Amino acid sequence: MKRRVSRKIYYGRVAVGGDAPISIQSMTNTKTADLPKTIDQIEELTAAGCEIIRVAVPDLPTAQKLSSLKKAINLPLIADIHFDYRLALEAIKQGVDGLRINPGNIGRRARVEAVVRAAKEAGIPLRIGVNSGSIERDLLNKYGGPTAAAMVESALQHIKILEELGFYDMVISLKSTDIIMTIESYQLMAAQVDYPFHIGITEAGSLYSGTIKSAVGMGGLLTRGLGDTIRVSLTGNPVEEVRVGWQILQSLRLRQRGPVVISCPTCGRTEIDLEKLTVQVEQAVSKLDKQLTIAVMGCAVNGPGEAREADLGIAGGKGAGLVFKKGKLLRKVSEDQLLAVLLQEIEKM
Repeated sequence: MKRRVSRKIYYGRVAVGGDAPISIQSMTNTKTADLPKTIDQIEELTAAGCEIIRVAVPDLPTAQKLSSLKKAINLPLIADIHFDYRLALEAIKQGVDGLRINPGNIGRRARVEAVVRAAKEAGIPLRIGVNSGSIERDLLNKYGGPTAAAMVESALQHIKILEELGFYDMVISLKSTDIIMTIESYQLMAAQVDYPFHIGITEAGSLYSGTIKSAVGMGGLLTRGLGDTIRVSLTGNPVEEVRVGWQILQSLRLRQRGPVVISCPTCGRTEIDLEKLTVQVEQAVSKLDKQLTIAVMGCAVNGPGEAREADLGIAGGKGAGLVFKKGKLLRKVSEDQLLAVLLQEIEKM
């Protein structure tokens, strides 16, 4: 995969674009003004590997608490602003590290210009977000509905305003619930600008369906070299968004954080409780930072070969299993000892 060349911007200390690693974002689902709950959730997200956090700012009292929130967390803070440009101005005053705005719903151009001038003076980037559901009516009429071309033209109109004001620290997002439309949109935009891309499939769904949809859509973009920062949009606990995001990047060998557990799908040859064992291994290593590949295999057909290729591995047999390390057989142990022995070897490494 050859990654698209884009300019680099910074959310606080986290670089996006250029040669920076593809970063993982999420968004809190607490009431932002409830600082204790919001801070607790951001700490959970940080522990899971979140690198940039976005919060909803629906009103002025919430905006006025952003400074206190920023002081209490260790992630770059992005304020998500819609409709009221005054909230964007207050968020900048409070010291946020970036804004997510949709110029189309901020109002007349003078209001957009006020936000851009304030962001430029503060030295923070803007994320220009266009969703398939937020395309202007004239463009919907022009293209006969929401299309990739309509999304791109909408975004380019907003980008032009910022460029006319001498503002270039921006990130572009073009999201749709339609995977094909999303991919086409980013491909079209890649030929027009060199700004970094924030990618994702918007309103992807629940943990199960949303994970599948996000993996297919983001995989399609990332394998084309498109994407500098990602957010998996799932209904529910945002910690799962971060976990899924890491799995997507690790699956494409774009990032790695902690151990990777591979396991076989099981079949009629499986002689041990592989499903239970795999879950136990994943839980046991979930908080480790060391980059390891751990194989949990269920039979003698593919098991030994796959296990040998991993840093550590188990190949199950009837009521027992073989433990491998760096391609070498360490020992044969009973099924009830497999997990304990594997964890001992992980600890040694």
